[in-house]
Amino acid sequence: MTKNQIRKVYKAKRAALSSQEVEEKSMAIANQLLSLSVWDYQFYHLFLSIASHKEVDTEFILHILSGKDKNIVVSKSDFKTLEMQHFLLTDSTPIKVNDWGIPEPQNGIEIQAQQLEIVFIPLLAFDLNGNRIGYGKGFYDRFLENCSPNVIKIGLSFFEAETQAIQASPLDVPLDYCVTPEKVHKF
Repeated sequence: MTKNQIRKVYKAKRAALSSQEVEEKSMAIANQLLSLSVWDYQFYHLFLSIASHKEVDTEFILHILSGKDKNIVVSKSDFKTLEMQHFLLTDSTPIKVNDWGIPEPQNGIEIQAQQLEIVFIPLLAFDLNGNRIGYGKGFYDRFLENCSPNVIKIGLSFFEAETQAIQASPLDVPLDYCVTPEKVHKF
């Protein structure tokens, strides 16, 4: 299958999930994350979920990070440049849902991509080699290119890996881990 065909399949799979399934699977993913030895870092980038797309609800991960007193960083997307700007999430960070349904900070304390140590990544599908398929705009691939080479990239998926390899382009940045409700995949 092509990337676009895989996107369609996984968007349909997500659309078929009930709100309760999204919540239960999101909590299971957060619980699986606790088995990883990635909790000694300081700067964690977390995406804020697009509820209308039935993305993994990162609220549970947000609570884990807050409970561990970590610096949580969230992004604002620029759909003209396809770049992201990153801000420290604080109690006073104003969050607004943009025209694409993405909750994002309006302003705040800017954090450079090089400062990030862990990045949680939204995706539609992934394979057993750590290749992933997102929405196709390349926001995360461009963003990850600007991060430290040592940044740990963790995908979050409701579904298990595609058994056939996803055709990666030279610009695609592979994952280090992908966490599903059932298990942790390490690449």
